[in-house]
Amino acid sequence: YKGNLFLNFFFNIDKIKIPIKKVTKINCLLVKKLISQFYKKEIIFKSPNDLLIKKRKICGILQEIIVNNNKKYLIIGIGLNVIKSPKIKNYPTTNLLELTKKKLNTKHLANRLKLIFEKNFSKYYRVVI
Repeated sequence: YKGNLFLNFFFNIDKIKIPIKKVTKINCLLVKKLISQFYKKEIIFKSPNDLLIKKRKICGILQEIIVNNNKKYLIIGIGLNVIKSPKIKNYPTTNLLELTKKKLNTKHLANRLKLIFEKNFSKYYRVVI
């Protein structure tokens, strides 16, 4: 939905120092860090890739590996319900506007999330000079 946050991060898979399976949980924890800046109550990680508040999905994170020019890349796709919640049969959803009663700017959220990923994911990423 327009007004929600959808973004991707790309990483060269050869430079990631941990198993890719662990990256999914780390991604969820990093997005949880962003949400907790605006919503101070409990945020639950539901395996394999969702974040829930009050048993309602607020965020989903997908990962995909692609190959380009013989190099492998990890694409991390993040969808965060900011102002509207999709209707998913048998899976209740929520959004930040509903929870906080504040309309949040998606560009501001994207920049904050980028900083969180840069600061925290870098410890799992091998930099080659």
